[in-house]
Amino acid sequence: MFSWLRKKRTEATAAAGSGQPQAAVTGAPGADTPWPNAVQWLQRLEWTVLKRLDGQLQGDYRSLFRGSGLVLADLREYQAHDDVRHIDWNVTARMQTPYVREHQEDREIAAWFVVDLSASVAFGSGPTSKRQLACSIVTVLSKLLSQHGNRVGLMLFTGQDRAHSVVPARSGRRHLLHIVHQMLQAGQTPANASAVQTSALGPWLAQAQSVLKRRSAVFVVSDFISPAGWEKPLAQLARRHEVVAVRLRDPLEMAWPDNTGMLLVQDAESGEQLLVDGNDAAFRQRFAQQAQEREAVLLESLSQAGVDCLELNTDEAMDQALLRFAQLRKRASQLSTGGRAAPVGSSAHLQAGGVHA
Repeated sequence: MFSWLRKKRTEATAAAGSGQPQAAVTGAPGADTPWPNAVQWLQRLEWTVLKRLDGQLQGDYRSLFRGSGLVLADLREYQAHDDVRHIDWNVTARMQTPYVREHQEDREIAAWFVVDLSASVAFGSGPTSKRQLACSIVTVLSKLLSQHGNRVGLMLFTGQDRAHSVVPARSGRRHLLHIVHQMLQAGQTPANASAVQTSALGPWLAQAQSVLKRRSAVFVVSDFISPAGWEKPLAQLARRHEVVAVRLRDPLEMAWPDNTGMLLVQDAESGEQLLVDGNDAAFRQRFAQQAQEREAVLLESLSQAGVDCLELNTDEAMDQALLRFAQLRKRASQLSTGGRAAPVGSSAHLQAGGVHA
């Protein structure tokens, strides 16, 4: 029927319910190009990202739990500035002098990654897809956390109602490779094109609340292209845990390119198709306006939930985004304690409910 468009038409996919153009990923691992194994993936990121970050994140490590810790380090006599709650009454009774307990500070945390690898995350307009970006950021952050002795866990979702896989929080290089392997396996598993697989962040975050019993650092890695209803579960998760939203973006989702001709746009998760005219300036303007409105609503939802947001673009160096985010978090911490903070770049800013970088 549209044979006259064959030379001009290209197929693209769109994120579910978003109307955003999506194209086949060029240069990304797929059916013809196998994904690397976990060891190769980790080694590549160690040289391309982690080496650049080496030494630049010093001083940004902060303890998740405030307090004196649980491991007894020493006993000493009570002084005027000491907290009376730290008095050891048994030793005080024997020595007839007040003694307080000193504890070794507990800096180890359990970090969990709630990762969205649904169909909409498979999109990328350039050599890197959002799915590759998700696997890379989880690998880099897991490596950075585990080298401090912290435990790392994973909850992986691929468009199903329940988690595709749950990896308990542990430490060590073998455990890190197991997490990377789980993500790469899920990333290269072909989705059933005939089935409707809609992202459902709300139920996923609710399941995360039931799995994570102890207070942890939680990284929600997603493009946040999902039906409404995830805002409340995210806020509830943030009340108990320290939550960071890692948002995956592609530049083509924000602005439609000029002079693209007629395009057959397909929803990546529902399979719905729509023929659009990319040469229509009014259409491109409406597309950009709706993208900006979605952006404002998303940032407002994250701010109200009190969640910091780390934005990663498929066309941006990951180490620069991580450094910008770390600087902004450090600045927010200094401002909260009444200290002075050095300014950061214009692309990162503070909001009332959290950090957005």
